Amino acid sequence: MGLICEVNLLADGEKFFFQIKVEKYPLPVSYHGKYYKRSGSTTQEVTGYELDKMILSVQGRTWDSVPVPNIKADELDETAFKIFKKKALQRHRLTEEDLAVSREDLLHNLHCYETEYLTRAAVLAFHSDPEKWFTCAYIKIAYFENEADILYQDEVHGSLLEQVEKTMEIVYVKYMKALISYEGITRRETYFFPPDAFRELLLNAIIHKDYMQPTPIQIQVFRDRINIWNFGDMPASIPVESLYKWHRSVPRNPNLANIFFRCGYVESWGRGYSKIKRLCNEWNANIPVPEVNTGGLSVDCIASESYRKLAKELKVDGFGVAQGVAQDVAQDVAQDVAQGNIKEMILNCIRENNKISREEIARRIGKSKKTIERHLANMKDYVVFVGSGYSGYWKIKK
Repeated sequence: MGLICEVNLLADGEKFFFQIKVEKYPLPVSYHGKYYKRSGSTTQEVTGYELDKMILSVQGRTWDSVPVPNIKADELDETAFKIFKKKALQRHRLTEEDLAVSREDLLHNLHCYETEYLTRAAVLAFHSDPEKWFTCAYIKIAYFENEADILYQDEVHGSLLEQVEKTMEIVYVKYMKALISYEGITRRETYFFPPDAFRELLLNAIIHKDYMQPTPIQIQVFRDRINIWNFGDMPASIPVESLYKWHRSVPRNPNLANIFFRCGYVESWGRGYSKIKRLCNEWNANIPVPEVNTGGLSVDCIASESYRKLAKELKVDGFGVAQGVAQDVAQDVAQDVAQGNIKEMILNCIRENNKISREEIARRIGKSKKTIERHLANMKDYVVFVGSGYSGYWKIKK
């Protein structure tokens, strides 16, 4: 079993017995080809996904560094390599001399080989159909009329490098309609969220996704907000409330992150959310609100009050200041987003209308009713509902 334990021979009168002391072990232990761990007062067998993670951790390996047999470099997608080379030259991450090598040498230089085999990172980034090996390696996009009704949807497939460009085009051409206004004779297109900031969120989702889970990245687009979710727990060293603070870069898939860094898509210093915040401030847009949700990271991007005012002026259906998040709420989000806290947003909705329903709070903030109810349950020291039904009202205690 590989255990090191203390064995003592003890006596009780004329009887002798062995005492065996086993200290706690940080990793599961093996016995007859199976692995076990202690949970509370029970012993549990470790299998499947958890076992794979444990074995890789013991070996000092990451998931994306594992070799994939029977794939040759000439089977990878030429379009993905063109995107990589173009971006790498534009961002000065690689020189023309660096790129003027064979495909095999380029992949070796990117650490995409394990002995003679290509790694999972190489297959994800450059193969035209990585879903042959990883069923969740694609992106789902849907436009929602409300939380329940989908009007239309798309799926983005292909190499991960291609998925970035395809997704940006679909979201900002088909899903997120620009408001058209004019300054003199100059045409101006206004989106409710900066494209470059959304690209950063998309790249984060792709690089940090847990590809061992059979769930794709999901993007939900509404009239006045967009949500992006990817499966994968946050690193223990970086809680979600620290994303907008300075932190180390701890990518779940470091080999994949290296490919995206070399082609100029991302930085390598954990500055992604700082860049997102700066871009949003330049656009006068609301700062995205990240939240740990359903085993992954969910990020909400809500339309700013200036966008809502312009939409109202242009008589766009469904927009108006009264229907949106108030200006002071937007400011509170920007100030409090480092803690991922929507408490002030809920309180501001109640200040505006003390008879507001939970459903209306959820719609205005851009969260689900279940999320609002969870936050309200933790806000009993701040707000209480007096009475019942339609005759009741909210009372702010402090």
